[in-house]
Amino acid sequence: MPGKRNQEMEFRYCEIPHGERLLALYGSEWVREYGASAPYRRLHFHNLLEIGYCVSGEGIMAFGETDVEYKTGMITIIPPNFPHYTKSREGTESGWEYLFMNLPDLLLEFYPNNPIYTKKISERINTKGQYYMADENEQLINLFRMIMEEYKNKAGSFSGEYVRGLLLALLISIARGDAETVDKPAIYQHSAGMFQISNALEYIRQNYMETIKMGVLAEACNLSETHFRRLFAEYMDTTPLEYINLVRVQEACDLMKKTRCSMEEIAARVGYTAISTFNRNFRKNIGTSPYQYKKSIENHQREHQGT
Repeated sequence: MPGKRNQEMEFRYCEIPHGERLLALYGSEWVREYGASAPYRRLHFHNLLEIGYCVSGEGIMAFGETDVEYKTGMITIIPPNFPHYTKSREGTESGWEYLFMNLPDLLLEFYPNNPIYTKKISERINTKGQYYMADENEQLINLFRMIMEEYKNKAGSFSGEYVRGLLLALLISIARGDAETVDKPAIYQHSAGMFQISNALEYIRQNYMETIKMGVLAEACNLSETHFRRLFAEYMDTTPLEYINLVRVQEACDLMKKTRCSMEEIAARVGYTAISTFNRNFRKNIGTSPYQYKKSIENHQREHQGT
């Protein structure tokens, strides 16, 4: 067992490459002794749905306050804002592959005129964490591996449509698996503290571009503002305002990659009324100015296009 956990949470922002439906992570970078750098691991969570597949090794996967032993062939489905970490068996390496996706965007693409059905699928997938060993859901594992192979090879006609079809099958398989698996113990989405502030995290995700008052976030969590601030800082290791700024800056980075908007327009679209405030928070979180960051994107695109 990993031992007593550090109760602070770390937010890890994942960004889907421009023009892609998924962020696929694989290769030698993801073969390591997970959890070897410190005796007590820090729970973290993402802004996207994470699906992981254990290519090799064994150890402990922590879902909030629940520990599950993993081994080669296991697949995990981890919703956004779901605390987790991975720890290899001491002295050994594990290999993982990951797919990150924005579930609301994908469901909107698949079912643009059926909000009731998309809500049903989303609730099935995002209610709690799921995991399956190699022999428990072969269909789901095969779909994952087919998608990953397509991303690795990026060859063949109609590759985009092929991945689109596999993705839809994958999401439906996850939703069906959650509905049909009755013998597995529930993997609850949040520890007690994270559950208390989860509504605030969701509110920020949906309203980062607006003025957000601390009282509104506290009310969403049914907490006093003082208690909310204390609990948020305890579990997130940052203040609510700093977290809001982080989300805004990450969204600004995404807009720079996907649009040709002016810096002033980008700042306004992510919630800043003053460009000076935007510049200050951008540098604080990214380590460079928005203009330098934008220039680096443009240089990379020119090199990629061979111009």
